[in-house]
Amino acid sequence: MRKTLIALSMIITCMGFSQDKPSSLSLQEAIDYALENNRTALNAERDITAAEKQKWETIATGLPQINASIDYQNFLKQQVQVIPAEFFGGQQGEFAEVVFGTKQSMTAFATLNQKIFDGSYIVGLQSAKVFLEISKNAKVKTDLEVRKSVIEAYGNVLLAEESVTILERNIEVLEKNLFETNKIFENGLEEEESVEQLKITLSGVKSSLNNTNRLKTLAYQMLNITLGIDVYDSLTLTDDLESLTQQNMSLDILEAEANPENTIDYLIAENDTESKALLLKLEKSKALPTLDAFINGGYSAYSDEFSFAKKSQDWFGSSLIGVSLNIPIFSSGMRSASTQRAQINYEKAKTELTETEQRIKLQIASAKSDYQFAIEDYENKKENLELAERIEQKNQTKFFEGIGSSFELRQAQTQLYTAQQELLQAMLDVINSKTALETALNNISLN
Repeated sequence: MRKTLIALSMIITCMGFSQDKPSSLSLQEAIDYALENNRTALNAERDITAAEKQKWETIATGLPQINASIDYQNFLKQQVQVIPAEFFGGQQGEFAEVVFGTKQSMTAFATLNQKIFDGSYIVGLQSAKVFLEISKNAKVKTDLEVRKSVIEAYGNVLLAEESVTILERNIEVLEKNLFETNKIFENGLEEEESVEQLKITLSGVKSSLNNTNRLKTLAYQMLNITLGIDVYDSLTLTDDLESLTQQNMSLDILEAEANPENTIDYLIAENDTESKALLLKLEKSKALPTLDAFINGGYSAYSDEFSFAKKSQDWFGSSLIGVSLNIPIFSSGMRSASTQRAQINYEKAKTELTETEQRIKLQIASAKSDYQFAIEDYENKKENLELAERIEQKNQTKFFEGIGSSFELRQAQTQLYTAQQELLQAMLDVINSKTALETALNNISLN
């Protein structure tokens, strides 16, 4: 019975895990899933949680701190002191051996410490806030990169799928042509070279199909890794390359305002500048005095035997309150050098912020140009494919009518196959360049 229950619980557990894993995804569903399950995104979320804990850790250092201690001492051999014997009625010039205190003692104390003024604590509070902001911006940056990676991986799978379909269709046509040409050759109406030319073409296409099938497997595995699922899990994609291409052909985005200050890269660089400014303030604060207060209280007991747990044991209480003022006076130039170094790093950060702003402007302009070219190239490649199909069809007709050569047919077929792959790549370029532009502009909504 117990084994049955264990087996049943394992089956239910496995079913629960399998339900969490997607079996089919559209592109948007893949993006949403990756933002929740991608391993890099998960760690970025954990970094935010860690930053929040660090912020409270910094705040807590300025709040009251209470520590307690219990000390027990047992002299294995008590220290002997000598004093003039005349104190006890003895002869002058002689000394008596005495032992002070008891053999065992125990003390229990509690101490409360409180910062009253510390410049570095104030800077630490500001730094904790900036560090949390850095972690949040890093999460946004990670989500943008995850989204981009998912779109690219999803597109690569669709490209491989479409390529396999086209290559299989081309092989079907070539095998039919080879069969018919071989029959004509056997009847003595065609040269053997024509058969050989078709065999060469068919062999090359089959080799491309085998390679593309291997690449398709790798593309699926890369997508799985990006989604955050097992690399060998099976997955079905519900979107197709052509529909995604049409969805991503929008020239309105080219009119979007290129404001670097709204981009995540600029915000991250700005965070770095703020952190360098706070480090400068921290170095300056080290020249200020610090003031701390404390109060403690406790009890002590003494005995020659371990009687501290008995009610008859006498305990003596004591308490103390005090303040501690630490005034930095002279550090042989160490604080001055640290402050100057922090000032240099702050100036560097401001320069890097300006550089980041200029680089983002160029990046956005370049992304817009790439996207516009991708759309134009797609339209061009689509027209080229239509022309290549007509040329191949004409050469195929001329070949079987005996007025065209096998070399011309092979050349037309090769041109067609190249045009097919170029169109598929152009479709993928439209999707990826649109994504790159959205990432550069940072104007997409993330869940």
